[in-house]
Amino acid sequence: MSRKVFVSLLVLVIVGMLLSCQVFAETKFKYGGSERMRHEYWKNWKDMDNCQLDTRNFFRFKTSLWGQMDMDKNFTLYAKLTNEFKSYTYFGGTTSSTPDKTNDKRSYRFDINEVVFDNLYADMKGFLGSPVDLRLGRQDFLGTYGEGFLIMDGTPQDGSRTFYFNAAKATWHMDDTRDLDFIYINNPRDEEALPVINRLMVPSASAPSLDKAPQLLNTTDEEAGVIYFKDKSRKDKYLELYYIYKTEAAEGGGTTGGYQSQSGELNTLGAFTKCIFSPYTIRKQAAVQFGDYGVNNRLAYGGYGFLDRDFKDAKFSPKLSAGVLYLSGDKKSSANNEGWNPLFSRWPWMSELYVLTMAGETQVLGYWTNMQIYRLELSLNTTKKTKLSLNCNYLRANTQVAASSIFSGTGKERGYLPQARFDYKINDNVTTYFLGEYLKPGNFYEDNDPAIFLRTEVQVKF
Repeated sequence: MSRKVFVSLLVLVIVGMLLSCQVFAETKFKYGGSERMRHEYWKNWKDMDNCQLDTRNFFRFKTSLWGQMDMDKNFTLYAKLTNEFKSYTYFGGTTSSTPDKTNDKRSYRFDINEVVFDNLYADMKGFLGSPVDLRLGRQDFLGTYGEGFLIMDGTPQDGSRTFYFNAAKATWHMDDTRDLDFIYINNPRDEEALPVINRLMVPSASAPSLDKAPQLLNTTDEEAGVIYFKDKSRKDKYLELYYIYKTEAAEGGGTTGGYQSQSGELNTLGAFTKCIFSPYTIRKQAAVQFGDYGVNNRLAYGGYGFLDRDFKDAKFSPKLSAGVLYLSGDKKSSANNEGWNPLFSRWPWMSELYVLTMAGETQVLGYWTNMQIYRLELSLNTTKKTKLSLNCNYLRANTQVAASSIFSGTGKERGYLPQARFDYKINDNVTTYFLGEYLKPGNFYEDNDPAIFLRTEVQVKF
């Protein structure tokens, strides 16, 4: 969708909705914002080799301002602006595309860079008196569909700066307990639909004062249609069924060598269920994908299953979870493509560390595929304001990958990944946490030096 088409459609719908509102005296305004401050340390995240310069030590600051206008109980306009900038104290690099920023004074500058429209949408409930709600524009789908297994982040290349989708969504309320969503998604690789404020460009000899490249949003131009059914008619069982059709353009004209270097057309059918028989809960999801990748056929499988056990009456109200995740991998011996495509789920849903590590394998940030995860979780509410979460993961690959300076080409054991997180809620507006992850690599990798991810965060809402 071009910028002109997107903006024209959004303006047209907003004007139409405004004309349909009859009670302007009921207009209410809301506004607010947030500031997220993080310190992060990454080591050996790319190649599990102490001899390589892939260590990162940096600060990142994300600022968001939002406003909402409720014309009446059925019509709402919402907008949010976001900026995130980083300052490095250490940035190891060895190539021109990944230069060493440690001694570059520009890497220490706290430049406000790329203020973007994080959200900009119009909501209308009960469209024309029907049981259909509409939302058109730039919007988030955070935690909305199937625990984020396939639909979560529409802009994975910018990390956690934004998550939005350029989308049109219609929700048909079939009755009080069942909904059917129809969604159209158009996510370009670069920002095309809305303006960017204070964008800085790539440095060059002719313009040495310009020090940052425009932020990519995706690896390729992506487009999708979604039909998503939700059923909560039973107290002991929740059900979701879905069909997702997605197309991906060829990145780099098919010459990049990454997992999105060829154009793709993909169909995904799946189901998510949550069965509750207190104090136990079973969560499971399964999906099949079929279509093409370049000139080759594609057929892939993915899913997971978890058993949760609550101990609400025990000290610290512990909760235990155990489960398995499976994502098929592309077989080297086959001309077809059997690799799982994460669609819109290139986010750190299992690990902040390993979502980075996967880029060394797929050349695409957060491209979860070729994976088995055996996971055990324990969470403790240590006080009314604090929570401790401990996870242990054993990771395997379904298929071997070609030998290289990173991969052995002979093993399937990715390694062991323990994780620990401590949350402290100071009050309703101020929250903090510390996260640590440690990967002990297996024989899937050529080297076995451990990888480390550390993060400290403070978030303030106002």
